[in-house]
Amino acid sequence: MSSQPFGTRLRAAMTERGPLCVGIDPHAHLLEAWGLPDDPDGLASFTYGVVDALADQVAVFKPQSAFFERFGSAGIAVLEQATIRLREAGALVIIDAKRGDIGSTMSGYASAYLSEKAPLACDALTVSPYLGFGSLQPAIDEAREAGAGLFVLALTSNPEGPQFQSARTAAGPTVAGAVLDGLRELNADADDLGSFGAVVGATIQPTDENLDIRGPLLAPGLGAQGATPASLSKVFGAAVHNVVPSSSREILGAGPNPAALREAAARSNDAFRTVLGY
Repeated sequence: MSSQPFGTRLRAAMTERGPLCVGIDPHAHLLEAWGLPDDPDGLASFTYGVVDALADQVAVFKPQSAFFERFGSAGIAVLEQATIRLREAGALVIIDAKRGDIGSTMSGYASAYLSEKAPLACDALTVSPYLGFGSLQPAIDEAREAGAGLFVLALTSNPEGPQFQSARTAAGPTVAGAVLDGLRELNADADDLGSFGAVVGATIQPTDENLDIRGPLLAPGLGAQGATPASLSKVFGAAVHNVVPSSSREILGAGPNPAALREAAARSNDAFRTVLGY
């Protein structure tokens, strides 16, 4: 079990290194742009290139599991090693796997990613609440035990998202609002930043939902997807200091040169520091 809860460690890391979260998304076209083959060897060269260049400078990394899973066991092995190397360098790792199920199956996912003894142990995991917020309980319990965190899908930026997220529950709130309420309750005893966060797309329109959940707000969609540091204040309002801004292609596209990767990350980080108050 980690000596401090995820939320405490996350705030400290962002204060020390800046709030930037670098998404590690080894798309086939990015491997090609780096002059690498679209195979496990190319995946390893790409991923370890990012790790070696940025692991000691950036606070948070978010590898997208799908782009490793597509190579089968060889890809998962790269994800496992990258996670270990990043954490050894003092960075936090959010594995973006969006797992969601019930009962023993959810417990299995939680053990795979959140238990400190697991090969894929990370600092936080993205999860889906659409089998009901209560279906996340095994992951919540495992996260508490391990000092890890969760990021729960709440207000995503894909155009299909509102079909579910804006729908009204029987009790009255929207589905997204109910998710945010559940997270706020989980974080109620946090001194500063709780360990249970929401995924809120940086490209959504300003919302009437209350984003002050006393926990982190993972904000994908920055850079190549259109959102800018300046737009964060409009979307997140008073909760902007709790945003974890995630950028992938804008940073990774600067590779494979390590100095260029570091320069791109530092430039983004400086912009986010100003807007988010770090």
